[in-house]
Amino acid sequence: MATQTAQSSASQDPIFRRHPRGLSTLFFTEMWERFSYYGIRALLILYMTASTDQHGLGLSVAVAGAVYGLYTSCAYIFALPSGWIADRFVGHQNSVIVGGLLIAAGNFGLMMPSVGTFIAALLLMAIGTAFLKTSCTTVVGFLYPQGDQRRDSGFTIYYVGINVGAGLAPLILGKLGQEVDFRYAFGLAGIFMLAGLTQFTLTRGNLGSSGAKPASRASDADRRTLMLGSGTLLAVVAALFYVQASVEAVANGFAVVLLVAVAVTFAGLILSKDFTPVEKKRIYVILVLFIASALFWSIFEQAGSTLNLFADRSTNNSFLGWSFPSTYFQSLNPIYIYALGPLLAWLWIKLGDRNPSPVSKFAFALLGAGGGFLLMALAAQAAGTEGKVSPLWLAAVYLLHTIAELCLSPVGLSAITKLAPARIAGMTMGVWFLSVSVGNFFAGRMASFYESMPLDTLVGYAGAVGVAFAVVLWLISKPITGLMGGVK
Repeated sequence: MATQTAQSSASQDPIFRRHPRGLSTLFFTEMWERFSYYGIRALLILYMTASTDQHGLGLSVAVAGAVYGLYTSCAYIFALPSGWIADRFVGHQNSVIVGGLLIAAGNFGLMMPSVGTFIAALLLMAIGTAFLKTSCTTVVGFLYPQGDQRRDSGFTIYYVGINVGAGLAPLILGKLGQEVDFRYAFGLAGIFMLAGLTQFTLTRGNLGSSGAKPASRASDADRRTLMLGSGTLLAVVAALFYVQASVEAVANGFAVVLLVAVAVTFAGLILSKDFTPVEKKRIYVILVLFIASALFWSIFEQAGSTLNLFADRSTNNSFLGWSFPSTYFQSLNPIYIYALGPLLAWLWIKLGDRNPSPVSKFAFALLGAGGGFLLMALAAQAAGTEGKVSPLWLAAVYLLHTIAELCLSPVGLSAITKLAPARIAGMTMGVWFLSVSVGNFFAGRMASFYESMPLDTLVGYAGAVGVAFAVVLWLISKPITGLMGGVK
């Protein structure tokens, strides 16, 4: 998309000096959105399982795990319709504002001591996250003309903003929530989200025309689809409140919907006659990467559930005489990314022609994720005999998981953009987010067994599956890479 002169003029800030001025606007907007998301994620399962005397909801771990999985999964599922609405109806800049307002409303809604209000607030936050995150990222791309060599650097700076917010949130909101009151932390997250929206509104002019208007005019069919989809969502929500369906029943139904969506999506792609033989082979590669991605996120995303509960209940949260809230462990992943991200980026370039294929890197990622959980199994056994274990156990698990994430997440985004047939590039990126959604959902479902199954057994099984799939993926990496048709 063409950009206005105002957009491409350099910022005076040393971090953004060589980039469009709008990058700083989006950097801070996304930073505060991630602050809200990761701050809430760090406290969510602790709040749900805390007793009412501790200002919690007093839910069982089984129910809390199901709710957690539904919330984190929906934040990615809703990215598909929210992007479509921004493209055709409201524009991406307005979509950012809509998303931020919904997130803030959800943050404040969490302060109400009612399970019904709590669920409604999570729904608002999931929809708001999808609107803001999808559109914010899209507008970053709009700031740079095709062929602009600053694009990768710009996205790197933007990614730093994500991790700044993710790293600060558990330190600030976690301490406030655990040591004072959960609801104060939820309210503070809402205040910071409104602060982020305020700076977006005040500096919105830096974005120029990037994402200011819908990319295409909505047709009558689009309007009917929007009304039907909105009506269906409202009807489903109303029905759930009316019939008082159990959370686990809803979660089971959602699992069926997810699996059917995956099956229908790939059946449509594989059976379609619109693709060339080379494109069809690449779709098979995408299917393999999808399965590996979903399995990876189902392990990795237990950071906010299983690992969070273990940190709170079975870890000695002190180091060298310094005591800290259990939510502080949630900041380890962003901190490790700051340190290791540049190192791995350098390594991939240094390897040159010896750089492993995306399939091999996915195998490394699953090996790291599974290995981290096998280490967790040892930590759980130690906790069973010692009561509480050293925080170094979790520090090591998060280190392995972060290295694994850096082998999969950026690599997956890059691989999907290269493998996707150009005419369905947007849909294929949606398929990638669908894998993240599937992984998040099943991460929550696995966490539901935290109290009903020995923890070393739970994480041991998950870790073993991850390692086993890593070995299989490694063994088939060459023939699968051969299907990529020359894509490097």
